[in-house]
Amino acid sequence: MNCLRTIALSLSLFLVGLVGPIQAQLQMNFYANTCPNAEKIVQDFVSNHISNAPSLAAALLRMHFHDCFVRGCDGSVLINSTSGNAERDATPNLTVRGFGFIEAIKTVLEAQCPGIVSCADIIALASRDAVVFTGGPNWSVPTGRRDGRISNASEALANIPPPTSNFTNLQTLFANQGLDLKDLVLLSGAHTIGVSHCSSFTNRLYNFTGRGDQDPALDSQYAANLKSRKCPSLNDNTTIVEMDPGSRKTFDLSYYQLVLKRRGLFQSDSALTTNPTTLSNINQILKGSVESFFSEFAKSMEKMGRINVKTGSAGVVRRQCSVATS
Repeated sequence: MNCLRTIALSLSLFLVGLVGPIQAQLQMNFYANTCPNAEKIVQDFVSNHISNAPSLAAALLRMHFHDCFVRGCDGSVLINSTSGNAERDATPNLTVRGFGFIEAIKTVLEAQCPGIVSCADIIALASRDAVVFTGGPNWSVPTGRRDGRISNASEALANIPPPTSNFTNLQTLFANQGLDLKDLVLLSGAHTIGVSHCSSFTNRLYNFTGRGDQDPALDSQYAANLKSRKCPSLNDNTTIVEMDPGSRKTFDLSYYQLVLKRRGLFQSDSALTTNPTTLSNINQILKGSVESFFSEFAKSMEKMGRINVKTGSAGVVRRQCSVATS
């Protein structure tokens, strides 16, 4: 009898182990009972401020991307380090903006529902809302993410695809996160809004192979324009340039059109045309409507927002987004 009880208990614990993670997955309106106004608070905050800083849409979208590619979508990109070795200290994140914006939303939420809403969820919700308020696509954001407490600059450097990536590097880094080539093309479409610093692409203009040469894959007229009007030297680290010239405030198909004209700003943009699958994906997007692109982009954003999330008893809810131990 005792043996049967032991077997039954073991089976019960085994089943709980199977069911637990399933119950702990992200879900729509996760805070419905614990902080019913959480999503509206985020939405209202974004709505009240985005008109004064519309460029935040691209900045928050980039932050969300960079957060999810390192240890999953756990808000670790927000953590400050006194020793200068957190994710935000890594080269890919030195130009990321919006940290104060996310912290301000967190302060409002903490006043309403202390210790309930994670910083990771705030990034996911705010980036979506900012894009929507600037006329871009909408997508579902299931919530319930928990925050991490580990943030390493070396991991950000190793996992965030740099703008100098060739196709092989892009494919590998996206596959590492469970994202396929279609996701790569669609998420690259976020370059339709926002700006970049010259330092992210001047190697294409002045020193592509280390011999003072120009990237032959970059349209020569576009390159000449960038050299004369935007980035006059290899060492320009301050000037900003539109990633989608003439359309940087509009979420549209213009980015893909420019990529096919060899006018994508980054080497990683150009790389999308070097593989038959990604090139075909670009052509398919351009054959369709903006609405169709929005719909497909939304699917990839939802997929990205689930990368290695911490839920249930994993992770914590940090009271202050920039402080690991808060």
